[in-house]
Amino acid sequence: MTHPLGAQPAPRRTPLSVEEKVRAEANFSSVVAQQLVANGRFRVSADTPEMVELFQAVARRVGETLQRPVVSYANGRYIVIAFGQEETPGLAGRGALSAQE
Repeated sequence: MTHPLGAQPAPRRTPLSVEEKVRAEANFSSVVAQQLVANGRFRVSADTPEMVELFQAVARRVGETLQRPVVSYANGRYIVIAFGQEETPGLAGRGALSAQE
């Protein structure tokens, strides 16, 4: 099949199998955890809903592993995974309490 000069065919993406998703989540979790501990954040290309979903699962797993809040932000091109803010004991829910006073 010929394409106009300079035009490239769009790449076809094959969805990950269930086994590949499980392996990817496990393998990426250790890399992301190391990067969070070293740099406080991790950024990776995630330009499909499938990749965003995968790295959100990685973020949840890393949070459980490190026992710290971890958040992820996606914009359609990248996903950033970083440490979330930890609640200060005694201040959680304070805004709701003061609104009732």
